[in-house]
Amino acid sequence: MNIMNGGMHAHWQGADFQEFMIAPYGAGSFQEALQWGAEVYRALLGLLEEKGLSVGVGDEGGFAPLVQSNEEPLALIVIAIEKAGLKPGADVGLAMDPASSEFFEAGRYRLRTEGREVEAPALVEYYQRLVAAYPLVLIEDGMAESDWAGWKQLNLALGDSIELVGDDIFCINPQIIARGIEEDIANAVLVKLNQIGTLTETLRATQLAQRQGWGAFVSHRSGETVDSFIADLTVALDTGHLKTGAPACGERVEKYNQLLRIEEDLGGAARYAGKGAYVRPVRF
Repeated sequence: MNIMNGGMHAHWQGADFQEFMIAPYGAGSFQEALQWGAEVYRALLGLLEEKGLSVGVGDEGGFAPLVQSNEEPLALIVIAIEKAGLKPGADVGLAMDPASSEFFEAGRYRLRTEGREVEAPALVEYYQRLVAAYPLVLIEDGMAESDWAGWKQLNLALGDSIELVGDDIFCINPQIIARGIEEDIANAVLVKLNQIGTLTETLRATQLAQRQGWGAFVSHRSGETVDSFIADLTVALDTGHLKTGAPACGERVEKYNQLLRIEEDLGGAARYAGKGAYVRPVRF
Protein backbone atom coordinates (compact mmCIF):
# COMPACT_ATOMS: atom_id res chain seq x y z
CA MET A 1 0.00 0.00 0.00
CA ASN A 2 1.32 3.38 -1.05
CA ILE A 3 0.45 5.48 2.01
CA MET A 4 2.75 8.49 1.54
CA ASN A 5 3.36 10.33 -1.73
CA GLY A 6 6.03 12.68 -2.97
CA GLY A 7 7.59 13.69 -6.26
CA MET A 8 5.27 14.15 -9.22
CA HIS A 9 2.41 12.41 -7.39
CA ALA A 10 2.44 15.27 -4.90
CA HIS A 11 3.35 18.01 -7.41
CA TRP A 12 6.84 18.17 -5.88
CA GLN A 13 5.57 19.15 -2.46
CA GLY A 14 7.50 17.34 0.25
CA ALA A 15 9.68 14.33 -0.52
CA ASP A 16 11.45 13.81 -3.85
CA PHE A 17 10.79 10.08 -3.67
CA GLN A 18 7.40 9.31 -5.19
CA GLU A 19 6.00 6.45 -3.12
CA PHE A 20 6.46 5.17 0.41
CA MET A 21 4.67 1.88 0.91
CA ILE A 22 3.82 -0.63 3.61
CA ALA A 23 3.90 -4.40 3.17
CA PRO A 24 1.83 -6.19 5.85
CA TYR A 25 3.50 -9.52 5.18
CA GLY A 26 3.24 -10.83 8.73
CA ALA A 27 -0.51 -11.33 8.51
CA GLY A 28 -2.01 -14.78 8.35
CA SER A 29 -4.36 -14.01 5.45
CA PHE A 30 -5.00 -11.33 2.88
CA GLN A 31 -8.06 -10.22 4.83
CA GLU A 32 -5.93 -9.64 7.92
CA ALA A 33 -3.23 -7.91 5.87
CA LEU A 34 -5.79 -5.52 4.42
CA GLN A 35 -7.07 -4.74 7.90
CA TRP A 36 -3.54 -4.07 9.16
CA GLY A 37 -2.82 -1.81 6.21
CA ALA A 38 -5.96 0.22 6.80
CA GLU A 39 -5.15 0.53 10.50
CA VAL A 40 -1.62 1.79 9.77
CA TYR A 41 -3.03 4.27 7.25
CA ARG A 42 -5.46 5.64 9.84
CA ALA A 43 -2.71 5.78 12.47
CA LEU A 44 -0.54 7.74 10.04
CA LEU A 45 -3.40 10.17 9.47
CA GLY A 46 -3.63 10.83 13.21
CA LEU A 47 0.14 11.17 13.53
CA LEU A 48 0.36 13.74 10.73
CA GLU A 49 -2.48 15.73 12.28
CA GLU A 50 -0.72 15.68 15.66
CA LYS A 51 2.39 17.12 14.02
CA GLY A 52 0.47 19.80 12.17
CA LEU A 53 1.33 18.30 8.78
CA SER A 54 -0.99 18.22 5.78
CA VAL A 55 -3.22 15.19 5.31
CA GLY A 56 -4.04 16.01 1.71
CA VAL A 57 -3.45 13.04 -0.58
CA GLY A 58 -1.51 12.48 -3.80
CA ASP A 59 -2.50 10.72 -7.00
CA GLU A 60 -2.67 7.26 -5.41
CA GLY A 61 -4.25 8.15 -2.08
CA GLY A 62 -1.10 8.48 0.00
CA PHE A 63 -0.66 11.49 2.24
CA ALA A 64 1.60 14.21 0.85
CA PRO A 65 2.93 16.26 3.79
CA LEU A 66 5.66 18.89 3.51
CA VAL A 67 8.49 16.80 4.97
CA GLN A 68 12.09 17.98 5.30
CA SER A 69 13.89 14.96 3.82
CA ASN A 70 13.36 11.74 1.91
CA GLU A 71 13.99 9.78 5.09
CA GLU A 72 11.32 11.46 7.19
CA PRO A 73 8.37 9.57 5.61
CA LEU A 74 10.00 6.27 6.58
CA ALA A 75 10.41 7.41 10.17
CA LEU A 76 6.79 8.59 10.31
CA ILE A 77 5.48 5.32 8.89
CA VAL A 78 7.45 3.29 11.45
CA ILE A 79 5.78 5.31 14.23
CA ALA A 80 2.37 4.77 12.60
CA ILE A 81 2.94 1.01 12.48
CA GLU A 82 3.69 1.03 16.19
CA LYS A 83 0.67 3.22 16.91
CA ALA A 84 -1.47 0.62 15.13
CA GLY A 85 -0.21 -1.99 17.61
CA LEU A 86 2.02 -3.76 15.10
CA LYS A 87 5.76 -4.42 14.93
CA PRO A 88 7.84 -2.76 12.19
CA GLY A 89 9.76 -5.43 10.33
CA ALA A 90 8.14 -8.41 11.98
CA ASP A 91 4.54 -7.61 11.02
CA VAL A 92 4.82 -4.81 8.49
CA GLY A 93 7.74 -3.96 6.24
CA LEU A 94 8.44 -0.89 4.14
CA ALA A 95 8.97 -0.36 0.43
CA MET A 96 9.83 2.63 -1.72
CA ASP A 97 9.43 3.79 -5.29
CA PRO A 98 11.69 6.83 -5.62
CA ALA A 99 10.81 7.10 -9.36
CA SER A 100 14.31 8.47 -9.72
CA SER A 101 14.04 9.19 -13.46
CA GLU A 102 11.91 12.16 -12.45
CA PHE A 103 14.75 13.86 -10.56
CA PHE A 104 17.66 12.72 -12.74
CA GLU A 105 19.17 15.65 -14.62
CA ALA A 106 22.39 15.78 -16.62
CA GLY A 107 23.83 12.68 -14.99
CA ARG A 108 23.01 13.71 -11.42
CA TYR A 109 20.14 13.09 -9.02
CA ARG A 110 18.63 16.35 -7.79
CA LEU A 111 17.19 15.97 -4.28
CA ARG A 112 15.29 19.23 -4.02
CA THR A 113 13.89 18.49 -0.57
CA GLU A 114 17.39 18.09 0.84
CA GLY A 115 18.98 20.88 -1.22
CA ARG A 116 21.64 18.75 -2.86
CA GLU A 117 22.61 16.95 -6.05
CA VAL A 118 24.38 13.59 -6.03
CA GLU A 119 25.81 11.14 -8.51
CA ALA A 120 24.86 7.45 -8.60
CA PRO A 121 27.43 6.18 -6.02
CA ALA A 122 26.22 8.65 -3.39
CA LEU A 123 22.58 7.78 -4.03
CA VAL A 124 23.40 4.09 -3.66
CA GLU A 125 25.08 4.85 -0.32
CA TYR A 126 21.97 6.76 0.75
CA TYR A 127 19.80 3.73 -0.04
CA GLN A 128 22.20 1.49 1.86
CA ARG A 129 21.86 3.70 4.92
CA LEU A 130 18.08 3.65 4.70
CA VAL A 131 18.01 -0.14 4.32
CA ALA A 132 20.22 -0.46 7.40
CA ALA A 133 18.03 1.89 9.45
CA TYR A 134 14.51 0.80 8.41
CA PRO A 135 12.74 -2.48 7.60
CA LEU A 136 12.89 -1.92 3.84
CA VAL A 137 12.28 -5.01 1.74
CA LEU A 138 11.85 -3.49 -1.73
CA ILE A 139 13.03 -0.51 -3.75
CA GLU A 140 11.48 0.16 -7.14
CA ASP A 141 13.18 2.42 -9.67
CA GLY A 142 16.02 3.29 -7.35
CA MET A 143 18.01 4.58 -10.31
CA ALA A 144 16.95 6.40 -13.48
CA GLU A 145 15.79 4.49 -16.54
CA SER A 146 18.82 5.61 -18.56
CA ASP A 147 21.37 5.02 -15.79
CA TRP A 148 22.31 1.40 -16.45
CA ALA A 149 25.67 1.85 -14.73
CA GLY A 150 23.89 3.19 -11.65
CA TRP A 151 21.54 0.20 -11.63
CA LYS A 152 24.55 -2.10 -11.74
CA GLN A 153 26.06 -0.34 -8.72
CA LEU A 154 22.77 -0.53 -6.83
CA ASN A 155 22.35 -4.24 -7.52
CA LEU A 156 25.91 -4.97 -6.42
CA ALA A 157 25.28 -3.10 -3.18
CA LEU A 158 21.78 -4.27 -2.27
CA GLY A 159 20.69 -6.99 -4.69
CA ASP A 160 21.47 -9.79 -2.25
CA SER A 161 19.53 -8.10 0.56
CA ILE A 162 16.29 -6.70 -0.84
CA GLU A 163 14.09 -6.82 -3.91
CA LEU A 164 15.18 -4.28 -6.55
CA VAL A 165 12.35 -3.72 -9.00
CA GLY A 166 12.73 -2.20 -12.46
CA ASP A 167 9.78 -0.28 -13.85
CA ASP A 168 10.74 2.63 -16.10
CA ILE A 169 13.93 0.88 -17.22
CA PHE A 170 12.10 -2.26 -18.40
CA CYS A 171 8.55 -1.11 -19.28
CA ILE A 172 7.59 -4.82 -19.05
CA ASN A 173 9.36 -5.34 -22.40
CA PRO A 174 10.77 -8.88 -22.77
CA GLN A 175 13.76 -7.71 -24.83
CA ILE A 176 14.82 -5.09 -22.31
CA ILE A 177 14.23 -7.48 -19.39
CA ALA A 178 16.46 -10.03 -21.14
CA ARG A 179 19.21 -7.42 -21.35
CA GLY A 180 18.72 -6.59 -17.67
CA ILE A 181 19.06 -10.25 -16.76
CA GLU A 182 22.21 -10.59 -18.87
CA GLU A 183 23.80 -7.50 -17.32
CA ASP A 184 22.57 -8.39 -13.80
CA ILE A 185 21.20 -4.96 -12.94
CA ALA A 186 18.15 -5.87 -10.80
CA ASN A 187 16.28 -8.87 -9.43
CA ALA A 188 12.61 -8.09 -10.13
CA VAL A 189 10.36 -6.47 -12.70
CA LEU A 190 7.24 -4.36 -12.32
CA VAL A 191 4.25 -5.72 -14.23
CA LYS A 192 2.05 -3.05 -15.82
CA LEU A 193 -0.30 -4.64 -18.33
CA ASN A 194 -1.09 -1.52 -20.35
CA GLN A 195 2.56 -0.42 -20.46
CA ILE A 196 3.55 -3.10 -22.95
CA GLY A 197 0.05 -3.16 -24.43
CA THR A 198 -1.02 -6.82 -24.67
CA LEU A 199 -1.72 -9.61 -22.23
CA THR A 200 0.42 -11.98 -24.33
CA GLU A 201 3.52 -9.80 -24.00
CA THR A 202 2.80 -9.25 -20.30
CA LEU A 203 2.71 -12.99 -19.70
CA ARG A 204 5.87 -13.54 -21.74
CA ALA A 205 7.78 -10.84 -19.85
CA THR A 206 6.59 -12.02 -16.42
CA GLN A 207 7.42 -15.65 -17.12
CA LEU A 208 10.85 -14.66 -18.47
CA ALA A 209 11.60 -12.89 -15.19
CA GLN A 210 10.26 -15.73 -13.05
CA ARG A 211 12.23 -18.39 -14.94
CA GLN A 212 15.41 -16.49 -14.10
CA GLY A 213 14.54 -16.40 -10.39
CA TRP A 214 13.49 -12.76 -10.54
CA GLY A 215 10.49 -11.35 -8.72
CA ALA A 216 7.41 -9.99 -10.47
CA PHE A 217 5.45 -7.16 -8.88
CA VAL A 218 2.04 -6.32 -10.39
CA SER A 219 1.14 -2.64 -10.36
CA HIS A 220 -1.70 -0.23 -10.98
CA ARG A 221 -1.16 3.08 -12.79
CA SER A 222 -1.43 6.60 -11.39
CA GLY A 223 -4.48 7.17 -13.54
CA GLU A 224 -6.82 4.30 -12.68
CA THR A 225 -10.39 3.11 -13.12
CA VAL A 226 -12.38 0.76 -10.91
CA ASP A 227 -11.54 -2.17 -13.20
CA SER A 228 -10.11 -4.86 -10.91
CA PHE A 229 -8.46 -7.19 -13.45
CA ILE A 230 -4.94 -6.69 -12.11
CA ALA A 231 -6.03 -8.32 -8.85
CA ASP A 232 -6.95 -11.46 -10.80
CA LEU A 233 -3.71 -11.18 -12.78
CA THR A 234 -1.66 -11.07 -9.58
CA VAL A 235 -3.16 -14.35 -8.40
CA ALA A 236 -3.06 -16.00 -11.84
CA LEU A 237 0.64 -15.24 -12.30
CA ASP A 238 1.49 -16.19 -8.71
CA THR A 239 3.50 -13.00 -8.24
CA GLY A 240 2.63 -12.76 -4.55
CA HIS A 241 2.55 -8.97 -4.42
CA LEU A 242 0.51 -6.17 -5.93
CA LYS A 243 0.64 -2.43 -5.39
CA THR A 244 -2.54 -0.53 -5.97
CA GLY A 245 -2.53 2.56 -3.77
CA ALA A 246 -3.80 3.61 -0.38
CA PRO A 247 -7.00 2.19 1.15
CA ALA A 248 -8.74 5.49 0.48
CA CYS A 249 -9.88 5.88 -3.14
CA GLY A 250 -12.51 3.75 -4.84
CA GLU A 251 -10.37 2.90 -7.87
CA ARG A 252 -7.68 1.59 -5.47
CA VAL A 253 -9.95 -0.12 -2.94
CA GLU A 254 -11.75 -2.07 -5.66
CA LYS A 255 -8.57 -4.09 -6.33
CA TYR A 256 -8.35 -4.99 -2.65
CA ASN A 257 -12.04 -5.91 -2.66
CA GLN A 258 -11.45 -8.27 -5.59
CA LEU A 259 -8.58 -9.97 -3.73
CA LEU A 260 -10.93 -10.43 -0.78
CA ARG A 261 -13.46 -12.08 -3.08
CA ILE A 262 -10.80 -14.36 -4.56
CA GLU A 263 -9.58 -15.39 -1.11
CA GLU A 264 -13.14 -16.10 -0.01
CA ASP A 265 -13.88 -18.13 -3.15
CA LEU A 266 -10.72 -20.21 -2.73
CA GLY A 267 -11.52 -20.98 0.88
CA GLY A 268 -9.04 -23.42 2.40
CA ALA A 269 -7.01 -23.51 -0.82
CA ALA A 270 -6.05 -19.83 -0.46
CA ARG A 271 -2.48 -19.05 0.60
CA TYR A 272 -1.36 -15.57 1.55
CA ALA A 273 2.17 -15.13 0.20
CA GLY A 274 3.38 -12.97 3.11
CA LYS A 275 7.15 -12.80 3.35
CA GLY A 276 7.42 -15.40 0.62
CA ALA A 277 6.29 -12.82 -1.95
CA TYR A 278 9.75 -11.29 -2.15
CA VAL A 279 12.60 -12.59 -4.27
CA ARG A 280 15.05 -11.94 -1.41
CA PRO A 281 14.37 -13.37 2.07
CA VAL A 282 12.89 -10.84 4.45
CA ARG A 283 15.54 -10.09 7.03
CA PHE A 284 13.23 -9.56 10.02
